[in-house]
Amino acid sequence: MATFSLGKHPHVELCDLLKLEGWTESGAQAKIVIADGQVKVDGVVETRKRCKIVAGQTVSFAGQSITVAP
Repeated sequence: MATFSLGKHPHVELCDLLKLEGWTESGAQAKIVIADGQVKVDGVVETRKRCKIVAGQTVSFAGQSITVAP
């Protein structure tokens, strides 16, 4: 499974994570798929576009998954 490093940041917003990983072409598209209930955080559908994703959480979308690392 892939990992995403937070670097020196305490969290990443869900919509930004989808965009940074290239899972969506833009932040606007990321917000649409999140609002549509297509994204899961730790196996639960997440519809908050700016949900703060922290180290240890797993995000899934369109058959892809990524674990957030510190």
